[in-house]
Amino acid sequence: MKINLIEFFEETISKWPYKIAVIEGEKSITFGELAKKAKSLAAFIEEKENSRNRPIAIYLQKSIEAVVSDLAVTYSGNVYMNLDVKTPESRIKNIINLIQPQAVITDSKHIDALKPSCFEGLDIINIDELPDRSTFDIKAFSTIIDTDPYCIINTSGSTGTPKGVVLNHRSFFDFIYRSYESFDFSDDETIGSLSPIVFDIYVYELCMMMSKGSTIILIPEHLSAFPAAILKILSEQKVSFIFWVPTIMVNIANMNLLPQFDLASLKTVWFAGEVFSTKQFNVWRKCLPNAMFANLYGPIEITLDCVFYIIKRELRDEEPIPIGYPYKNTDILILDDKDDLITEVDKEGELCVRGTSLAMGYYNNPEKTNAAFVQNPLNHSYPETIYRTGDIVCQNSYGEIVFKGRKDNIIKHSGYRTDLGEIEHIVINSLKLVKNGCIVYNFSQKEITLFYESDEEISPAEFRKRIGTELPKYMIPTVYHRLDELKRNTNGKIDRLYYKKMVNEQN
Repeated sequence: MKINLIEFFEETISKWPYKIAVIEGEKSITFGELAKKAKSLAAFIEEKENSRNRPIAIYLQKSIEAVVSDLAVTYSGNVYMNLDVKTPESRIKNIINLIQPQAVITDSKHIDALKPSCFEGLDIINIDELPDRSTFDIKAFSTIIDTDPYCIINTSGSTGTPKGVVLNHRSFFDFIYRSYESFDFSDDETIGSLSPIVFDIYVYELCMMMSKGSTIILIPEHLSAFPAAILKILSEQKVSFIFWVPTIMVNIANMNLLPQFDLASLKTVWFAGEVFSTKQFNVWRKCLPNAMFANLYGPIEITLDCVFYIIKRELRDEEPIPIGYPYKNTDILILDDKDDLITEVDKEGELCVRGTSLAMGYYNNPEKTNAAFVQNPLNHSYPETIYRTGDIVCQNSYGEIVFKGRKDNIIKHSGYRTDLGEIEHIVINSLKLVKNGCIVYNFSQKEITLFYESDEEISPAEFRKRIGTELPKYMIPTVYHRLDELKRNTNGKIDRLYYKKMVNEQN
């Protein structure tokens, strides 16, 4: 019985030391070489930090070096937390101040951009300056147990500071085993990795590499603007598995690019993170009739995904793609406003989850943890935690779960879970760009819209420039509307429901 994820990797190394583990452009690295580099860095971390189960941040571009660093942190008995090098300095600083990592791993290219975000005394490890080691003795990973934290993934927070979701080894074991039972993955998969390293999708790709000996093809993030180049890579590298956010897949379908490339090797296609328009999905399905398609659902707090739907029946263009059925060893509760269980067809309620897949909580944030991870209201006999997703769903006549929308201000946009309240906080309180504002989401157009009060109109270019100094690109509003005064409800609060309806009914 394995008790930590590195034991998977150790087994894979012994089986396939000369097999290619990661390809990055013209560069590649075998499993044996990857293990040697990771253990060398882990030995340095052990000697310098002498820590266990402490967060260590990674501030690197998606690269072979980032994969090495993630593995090294795990080997050292600590918890890796990937940071996005494109994120504004103030946001990186907020994350680092909240999490208080033991150290940050970076390289010479990014160290100057990183330093202003670090608190005094934080160790910065420059991997470009570390000596090569021919011998090392790694002991820490043998002491890791399955309930120890494996990684921290930051997600949007309403106060302007992201929340660090803590995921342990056991929850990833659970997802790995459940996925392998439901999908026919071989020991010779080639993964077309497109997600940023701050995504949970990327973490699962690492898990497949460690546990199945899969080869990861690191697709540069900037190629998202050039989908034909991405498909060319899939074809040339004979990629067999992708796990993508639907946005790029919609673009590919709209541009009719699929028939132009030989994608016969692509046998399994997962998508998650946001709603995939059925019309565009059907284009993929028609062009790749031999591939298995699956719609996966689950917030980061549930270790990747808890519900999945292998698409076997025909779906009309106007019919939503169901999110499907719970994974094995996961229980889904659909609760109404009184916390009673809903069993009727088409009756909507909040999707709540119980099981091994649940995250450990939010790092250094007990208040937010206690609000989201709560006692099962259906069980009054013993402690049992469920996670309240805030997502509204129902079951259709097939017994399939169908996603209907959000209960609060959190949305999935371009694959990122985004708290609209955080954008408001930055625009109104941090940058003080407007007197007051209301952020809403146009689901059909996939646009973040800002309604704001201001004496004078502010150009969209100025908004984007100013907001871009505080927030990543995917959180910057697309549409702006100036008003003399925002509409209020009877309590004197901004009538958000009015503006939500306005943007979603005008289409």
